[in-house]
Amino acid sequence: MAGEINGVTTGSSGTVKNTGTGKNVLGKDDFMKLMISQLKYQDPLNPMDGTQFSAQLAQFSSLEQLTNMNDSLNQSIQANYLLTQSVNNTMSASLIGKDIKLSGSGIIFNGQENVQLGYNLAAKAKSAQVNIYDSTGKLVKSFENENTSQGDHKLLWDFTDNNGNKLPNGKYTFEVKAKGQDGQDMTAEIFKYGVIDSVRFTEEGTKIMIDKAEYNISDVLEVFGNNS
Repeated sequence: MAGEINGVTTGSSGTVKNTGTGKNVLGKDDFMKLMISQLKYQDPLNPMDGTQFSAQLAQFSSLEQLTNMNDSLNQSIQANYLLTQSVNNTMSASLIGKDIKLSGSGIIFNGQENVQLGYNLAAKAKSAQVNIYDSTGKLVKSFENENTSQGDHKLLWDFTDNNGNKLPNGKYTFEVKAKGQDGQDMTAEIFKYGVIDSVRFTEEGTKIMIDKAEYNISDVLEVFGNNS
């Protein structure tokens, strides 16, 4: 007579073998079923040693405690996440109407009049040029001879190309090409400015809306206040 427990088979001799099928991880219920099966099918002429049985009970108790601790830890993590999300949502709502600085090179054109771009130079540069590309990677606008002093700099783009033509709505990117005093390429931090119109709470986290475009709240680098 033989019994089967989730991929583990016990024979009449009381031996246990893995059939190689079923799930790969055994839980506390599986261990309990395994112990019961061992007791049920053990050889009555050679019963299980009492010390060995006690050791298995102790292992089962430890497994159950570890499982309970893991469940409690997961519940605690979930509770902390919900609490943090709730606090973030409350705080982010107070950002509506604030002027902010956003990280990233992406620009979304939704019909707004212009966008304020920015960059930071860690040291005085010899030259600086701002290039803007459309979603296909085509260069559509260049701002040459931009400010080369150390620090933050701003410029307005009215969504026109180099010929003065208005560009269509869509996604654009920009970069800053700067040369140092030694003629070598310099790395410039780039960002953009905007005013938060609204805040959305989604499954992916809190989103802020600027000129009908959606950004992650984690993109916010700095908050200046109202109309700074």
